[in-house]
Amino acid sequence: MERISKGQILLLAVLAMILILTGVWAVSVWNASSGVEIGKHGWIALGLGTFFSLLIGCGLMALMFFSSRSGHDDSADPFRHKQDKSAE
Repeated sequence: MERISKGQILLLAVLAMILILTGVWAVSVWNASSGVEIGKHGWIALGLGTFFSLLIGCGLMALMFFSSRSGHDDSADPFRHKQDKSAE
């Protein structure tokens, strides 16, 4: 098993710090907006936004999956077949 280099440790430390700072920021924003009430139209907008975001995300993932499985992506990566044939 390879050892982790100093650069990788530094990168992981920076990413962990960004994650922690983002969590602290999210909690502070959540607490600052605790007195705000959402009306009926706000809930409708939130629900529709969530629904359509999930619909678009799932649709794009399905298109990527079916495109990859049907072979439509083969022309975009001409080197893939050369590597596959050399491995056999």
